[in-house]
Amino acid sequence: MAREDTTLATLHQSTLHESELPEPDRTGPDPTGRRTGGRAHVVLPAFNEEASLPPLLHRLADVARTEQVTVWVVDDGSADATVAVAEQSYGGLDVRVVRHLVNLGLGRAVQSGLRAALEDAGPDDIVVVMDADDTHDPALIRALQAEIAAGADVAICSRFVPGGDDRTAPFGRRLLSRGAAQLFHRALDVDGVRDFTSGYRAYRASLLARASAHWGERLIEEQGFACMVELLLKLRHCRPVITEVPLALRYDRKQGPSKLKLRRTVAQYLKLLVRDRLSPAPYRKL
Repeated sequence: MAREDTTLATLHQSTLHESELPEPDRTGPDPTGRRTGGRAHVVLPAFNEEASLPPLLHRLADVARTEQVTVWVVDDGSADATVAVAEQSYGGLDVRVVRHLVNLGLGRAVQSGLRAALEDAGPDDIVVVMDADDTHDPALIRALQAEIAAGADVAICSRFVPGGDDRTAPFGRRLLSRGAAQLFHRALDVDGVRDFTSGYRAYRASLLARASAHWGERLIEEQGFACMVELLLKLRHCRPVITEVPLALRYDRKQGPSKLKLRRTVAQYLKLLVRDRLSPAPYRKL
């Protein structure tokens, strides 16, 4: 498609422009460790997830009883009832839908979700990206919020720190994740990261706003699973503080087959690594 068609199921119908972004915080993390008690904007990229969304949204509703939570379900051209399921009531949970009329890939879905969340987020809010297949525990949002409140700019739910666990995932997927973690750890200079490919992370909204103001639509260019690594590599130019919390992956709750293609994803990781090595750093301080 020549352009991306998105429809927000909210009063916000416009596309986010750089002039509409929150005022960039150019001072970096607050050295005093000031608490960030804002809202958590949870981005759920979803493609044919009608079976997985109801239990996940009910779990998010439980979190919303004690935390401020807005959920952004990004329907990436689903052929099932994903949109109808997302628009049901979940105990007062604030759920908003962003729609792609056709499937554009995970990268575009994450980009659309981040853009929609940033349009609504305040400078003290956080943006959480997690999988829509119910393999990630929403209760960890509280731990991610605490990490950001303590001074982190990015908090990653990691399978590879003490307390993390990915034993429920298929062997091929475990091998890919661990191999990619070793590759990126050796090849890239990103402090505080063991799980480079985790799809469950929290970002300080002001950090994403700074990065988006610089890269715009190029913030995420990868269409597949490599988009999560790409975003992390671009954010590192903002010199963020990155921490990790343990993630026990619940692949046993997944409904339907995995959308990850091993060979394609390996090729995307290698291409991303080469591109990162060849790309110059931003010409100005972010």
